[in-house]
Amino acid sequence: MTGEEEKQFDSYLEKYLKDPHVLKMDEYKAHGKNSVLSHSVDVAKTAYCLNRDLHMHADLDTLLTGAILHDFYLYDWHDARLFVNIFKMHGYTHPAKACENAVTYFGVNDDVQEVIRCHMWPLTLRSFPKSREAILVCMADKLCAIRETFDR
Repeated sequence: MTGEEEKQFDSYLEKYLKDPHVLKMDEYKAHGKNSVLSHSVDVAKTAYCLNRDLHMHADLDTLLTGAILHDFYLYDWHDARLFVNIFKMHGYTHPAKACENAVTYFGVNDDVQEVIRCHMWPLTLRSFPKSREAILVCMADKLCAIRETFDR
């Protein structure tokens, strides 16, 4: 990112990165050694760059708000029981919990909610990303998760 892009990026995320509920995401592990918060910032940066490089013309507020809050579930998913109904496992359920928290704490609009709900597609088959912003965050999440998993 250029210096100007960094400033723009930071201006969109500033209020979230100062919020104690969002900062709590730093207490939980995502993939590999990364916290959920660092993963979410990585997803936001990757989505921002994909939007720029692919000339997608996404709404940056929706894109970056959805990206920073896409894993705003606020629990340690590693503590979950292993032998549960597959559709109750973290991969299937955390988008709904993250969306619920984003609405509760920030009153996010329907467009941001769609980004959060759809980021686990294709695992969550019924939550197909329909907007540019949702597609970009879904792609960015997969790219970052793969990189973080193998960067141990």
